[in-house]
Amino acid sequence: MDHSHHDHSLHAGMDHSGHGGMDHGEGHDQCNMNMLFTFSTENLCIVFRQWRITSPLSLMISLAAIVALGAGYEALREGVRRYEAAVSKRVETSPRQNREDIERKSHYIKSILYGIQNFYAFMIMLIFMTYNGWVMIAVSVGAGVGYLIFGGKTTVTKETACH
Repeated sequence: MDHSHHDHSLHAGMDHSGHGGMDHGEGHDQCNMNMLFTFSTENLCIVFRQWRITSPLSLMISLAAIVALGAGYEALREGVRRYEAAVSKRVETSPRQNREDIERKSHYIKSILYGIQNFYAFMIMLIFMTYNGWVMIAVSVGAGVGYLIFGGKTTVTKETACH
């Protein structure tokens, strides 16, 4: 479709330097957004511009934080499982007239927990999608450590979807 007859003058004075969340200014303030697998940490920002890798020490601290975040997600999942088990036990042992009320109230809490769990999972996915090998390994190590600590009663065959 030919758009040559459209007036594009509105775009002429617009600043597109922040387009796509990337700063095209000076190199020291730039975050690389790799779309290919890499182990380079030059100009690496993790999810937020403020979470920038500036040295080997900041890389190590960030990787440890990512491992902790991955393990924390598994802790959250285990906490949700325990809550669901406790609610089920409470429903079974309560008088019939109270069961519906207990189930309704717990459904609201489970809905909130489900939303938190999904937000957490998508944030981990965004961290993984830096396409940085070190970061990807840290996410996977965090999931493994979290499963080791918190997943003793669950099967290993978890779907690998984001949630």
